[in-house]
Amino acid sequence: MTAAVSVLHQAPVARMREVFEKQRHTALRLRTSTAAQRKEKIRRLRDAMIKNMDALREAGWQDFRRPPAEVDLEEVLAVTLEANDALRNLKGWMKPQRVFPTPLLLGTRSYTRCEPRGTCLIISPWNYPVNLTFGPLVSALAAGNTAVLKPSEMTPHFSAVMVRMVAELFPEDEVAIFEGEANVSQALLELPFDHIFFTGSPAVGKMVMAAAAKHLTSVTLELGGKSPTIVDETADLALAAHNVMFGKFTNGGQTCIAPDHVYVHASVKDDFVARCKAIVEKAFGNTPDAQAQSPYMAHVVNARHHARLMGLLEDARAQGAKVLVGGTVDASTNFVAPTLLGDLPPAARIMQEEVFGPILPVLSYTSLEDVIGRINADPKPLALYVFSRNEANIQKVLTQTSSGGACVNHSLMQFLHGNLPFGGVNNSGIGNSHGHAGFKAFSHERSVLRTQFSMAATLFGAGKAPPSIHKLITSLLKWL
Repeated sequence: MTAAVSVLHQAPVARMREVFEKQRHTALRLRTSTAAQRKEKIRRLRDAMIKNMDALREAGWQDFRRPPAEVDLEEVLAVTLEANDALRNLKGWMKPQRVFPTPLLLGTRSYTRCEPRGTCLIISPWNYPVNLTFGPLVSALAAGNTAVLKPSEMTPHFSAVMVRMVAELFPEDEVAIFEGEANVSQALLELPFDHIFFTGSPAVGKMVMAAAAKHLTSVTLELGGKSPTIVDETADLALAAHNVMFGKFTNGGQTCIAPDHVYVHASVKDDFVARCKAIVEKAFGNTPDAQAQSPYMAHVVNARHHARLMGLLEDARAQGAKVLVGGTVDASTNFVAPTLLGDLPPAARIMQEEVFGPILPVLSYTSLEDVIGRINADPKPLALYVFSRNEANIQKVLTQTSSGGACVNHSLMQFLHGNLPFGGVNNSGIGNSHGHAGFKAFSHERSVLRTQFSMAATLFGAGKAPPSIHKLITSLLKWL
């Protein structure tokens, strides 16, 4: 299927309004769309992902030297899994769900039905541009909506592939995509969409929520935060080191659920760091030059973010932090080596700001209660990871902290589990996505009650005096 190109660079506001109005009319028609019609769109998108794998790999390398294998896993496979899950389960998700009556409502029949929200706006970030654009799009299509997509301007090669794909797959009254700077997002946010799905920083998430409030538009906010990791004295250190290094340095640390900092029990800290150092050298090279040339380490997305990370590193060093692993940078290629820092003072900027790069603070501890207190003193993170073989410690962490999601003896995998709701809490997000949770995020769960006899007529029938009503309600209160 081909369609007119539905994107303009720095598209004028009039063009956005034109597309929005087209989609608003189409959204009314799609209210009666069948599972088969929705699945056909999802299937086209899934097949196009596989067809465009080479183009996406090249885009990832051009935008920030993203390793092709990471593009395959974290962009193509992630969207394909989301699509296949929807294709398998959509018919069941769309079925009305029976709700049994309460004692007061005996004699009625009730159910809920998921209905399309209507016109949806999906604003996606640069770190996983395809995954975090087309993944939510799968859910929007599954729920029967239209969608306007706004990818990040920071990854232009990825955006160019997505623009071409959308133009080839969908008419613009169903799915459209607009490129541009922040002013394009701001213009789109002025429109009265029925739902907004935003992935990005908490700071921008607050702006999105404020814009949505003007139209009382519902939102799903996938944000971030300083996701902590705990490695206790009982942990399998080989397992912990491999998982933390994988979770931290995938995509050059530019992952919203990456371990932001790690608390390691003092009795095993040196062993843990030594294992991490060996893993880094095996994966990326054992010299600064080898690591800078490694095809397996993504670079920082642009000069601005590279300068930010250099500032965090320089500030930490100035305040007495020690470089345990790595520490080299190259501004000419936006490269930051996989880095572990120790002896960090609490006042260091890197302990206050989300790192979002390949620098991992390693913090020594002796009291798990102190670690839990420090975690609870910060805003609630998107993810929390604990490595332990002590079930009491695991349960203590899970019950006494709050985070969007958590992994025990693993990292990042909660994102790929299609049957788990994925989302944050408070500062790290609002609402959930993926699988059935994503379908529900883009749906309105409508309650329907059908009556077989009128309870109102029983309580307030013609000729019934108020004292009689009072006696009946008093009896009901005792019975119910």
